[in-house]
Amino acid sequence: MRVIFAGTPEFAAASLRALLDSGQSPVAVLTQPDRPAGRGRKLTPSPVKVLAQQFGVDVLQPSTLKDDDVLNSLKELQADVMVVAAYGLLLPQSVLSVPRVACVNVHASLLPRWRGAAPVQAAILAGDEETGISLMQMEAGLDTGPVYKTWSTVIGENETAGELQERLAEAGGKLLVDNLAEIVDGELAADAQNGLEATYAGKVKTADARIDWSESAQQLQRVVRAYDPVPGAWTTLDDERIKCWRATAVAATSNMPGEILDIDANGLIVACSDGAIAIQQLQRPGKKTVTAAEFSSQTSAVGKRFG
Repeated sequence: MRVIFAGTPEFAAASLRALLDSGQSPVAVLTQPDRPAGRGRKLTPSPVKVLAQQFGVDVLQPSTLKDDDVLNSLKELQADVMVVAAYGLLLPQSVLSVPRVACVNVHASLLPRWRGAAPVQAAILAGDEETGISLMQMEAGLDTGPVYKTWSTVIGENETAGELQERLAEAGGKLLVDNLAEIVDGELAADAQNGLEATYAGKVKTADARIDWSESAQQLQRVVRAYDPVPGAWTTLDDERIKCWRATAVAATSNMPGEILDIDANGLIVACSDGAIAIQQLQRPGKKTVTAAEFSSQTSAVGKRFG
């Protein structure tokens, strides 16, 4: 097979690694341009670029796919298939038509549920009991194409988005290599999605991760899990933005959502609409993550109110 691979973050690198481990080296890799990262804002290559260069695979980093020179370069590769995993740019029809067979997407949900950019976070926020991976034939619509194969898994009660995404990334790579040859050979048909059952997961913004203390304890626990590790669920205290990591629902009585009720073995106890959550780890701006006990000793938090 002649494969073009398109992807950018660690989730995508898992699929590229699976291809390489199976002996299938792409003819080229498409990934996003290097971006500033870290405190020094140094230009940093994507995980997919780093992996591709380790294996000597040619890397293309166009800022747009709507350029004739880019399109011609892709056509010259004479690819049978393009594998796409969290690339970061929408593929125009001109690019979707480049490979001989299809563009195949490794998507982190059980389509048609959670089309879009952040399916892992959306599944946790919604309280879904399961999620999975879909191998989808790409078309012009947003994750609307027919599905070749799926793999499902139960979402852990306390599993964070980072932990779940890591599991899905590995499963996605395996599902890809187990089925790609059959797709290219025309031996595996794709089934149309039921658009009436579609739900959408938009791109996560920092504002989305702000904790609303008037929500239920169960939902707030999901919020903390869904935005761990990025961007981190957050609230404010004494004009500081505080990130909250690891939380569980506990029983409590208070009519003041956001009030810091106590500090005990469970964590920092904070009132919400129907009880409280116990936050085990917190982080002040520019500081390392600390335990609830350490945080309380630094700020004399009990009796104050978040938000």
